[in-house]
Amino acid sequence: MMQFQIKEKDMRESYCEAMMELAGRCPEVVALDADLMAAMGMKPFAERFPDRMIDCGIQEANMVGVACGMSAAGKIPFAHTFAPFLTRRACDQVFLSGAYARQNVKLVGSDPGITAQLNGGTHMPFEDMGIMRAIPEMTVLEPTDSVMLKALIPQLAEQYGMAYLRLVRKAVKRVHPEGTRFTIGKAVTVCEGQDVTVIVSGFCVSEAAEAAAMLAGEGISVRVLDMFTWKPLDEDAVLAAARETGAVVTAENHNVMSGLGAAVASVLAKGCPAPMEMVGVQDRFGEVGKLDELAEHFGLTARHIADAVRLAVVRKGRQG
Repeated sequence: MMQFQIKEKDMRESYCEAMMELAGRCPEVVALDADLMAAMGMKPFAERFPDRMIDCGIQEANMVGVACGMSAAGKIPFAHTFAPFLTRRACDQVFLSGAYARQNVKLVGSDPGITAQLNGGTHMPFEDMGIMRAIPEMTVLEPTDSVMLKALIPQLAEQYGMAYLRLVRKAVKRVHPEGTRFTIGKAVTVCEGQDVTVIVSGFCVSEAAEAAAMLAGEGISVRVLDMFTWKPLDEDAVLAAARETGAVVTAENHNVMSGLGAAVASVLAKGCPAPMEMVGVQDRFGEVGKLDELAEHFGLTARHIADAVRLAVVRKGRQG
């Protein structure tokens, strides 16, 4: 069974470290904040680069506008706040001032999905990635752990254009070994398997790997793909998974109607129809709770993924 270790530091600390390293090499990089500097762990950045950390206050739409203006002046802005405020509240500014104007702003939305925990439904975005996926030319990412996060931040800075990265602030299980290479737009194989493929991202990756280990004892061989880039989606990996394993399950900390499951289903429908199940939030609002309670409540645990895999394998057998 694959073993995961709990990171000693929060993802927000790794984000700050990655940003400081990037800013030290790239003078065009600036950070923008909506009165969440402490919550996002960015105080060390502000202390080291006081003239490159801009607190716009609790006015997210204005922050996006400022970031887009700085982009037009040649800067590379990274703007962060809670995910629902960055995607729902500031969507028009992201669309018009950012994407439509072909600017170069990196948006970082924190506490995605059930990781908002006790902040409840108002702060619990199950639709943020769907909103950002719908904006033309937007790159949409969900890093799995700190190893991946630190690898993706410099890639985002080097890649011109609008991007949205949803980021868990607290500690997560480490999935990828130090030194693992990642390329935006390319899935990473976490587990090899022949009977079914689970396509997954974020904290659900470790849950999927746990489910794969459980199912191995039942004789079901599960491939796990970490699809950390939702747009552009790695369509080749999706189609290869369908052809080679014959069944697909998606798992996400997001509404399945507009998220990873919907994106994968679209690819399969066009290129290689196969039995498919979707694990995720089933068109519901968020609720108050602790992470483990919410994962069980919304059906996002390894057990739920394993159940979906068994169903997909049965459907595959019926087709055969």
